[in-house]
Amino acid sequence: MLEYVPRVNPPRSEGIVGELMGIARFKFKAGKREEFERLAAQAMEIVKAKEPGTLQYDTFMNEDMSECVVIERYRDSEAALAHFENVGHLFEPIFETVTVVHGELLGDPSPEIRANLARSDVPALFMPYESMENSS
Repeated sequence: MLEYVPRVNPPRSEGIVGELMGIARFKFKAGKREEFERLAAQAMEIVKAKEPGTLQYDTFMNEDMSECVVIERYRDSEAALAHFENVGHLFEPIFETVTVVHGELLGDPSPEIRANLARSDVPALFMPYESMENSS
């Protein structure tokens, strides 16, 4: 049964620190898509081997394969931090293959992740507002 659970400006004391979702969009530089794919495959292998807290890690390409969207879901902030630790060395080489990087983090991350976001251009943070949860 689907249950609608409104969360309108939840107080911080509720401790809504749980699953996080990241959405990143990339546009490839000319001739760099294959390098991006190679690096993304390395990241995928690391995620599969070392990250039980990563719940989803999917890459989607547009029809002409000039852009992609990466969807990531983490059990909690600790899992997201583990991901950044495991694949962080790939960020710079990946960013060298793209001209546009746009990203969002959805959820209520830990203070450590918030501090990292404050020092970064990407991603933007979106906090929980309303949720429909499947209770079946």
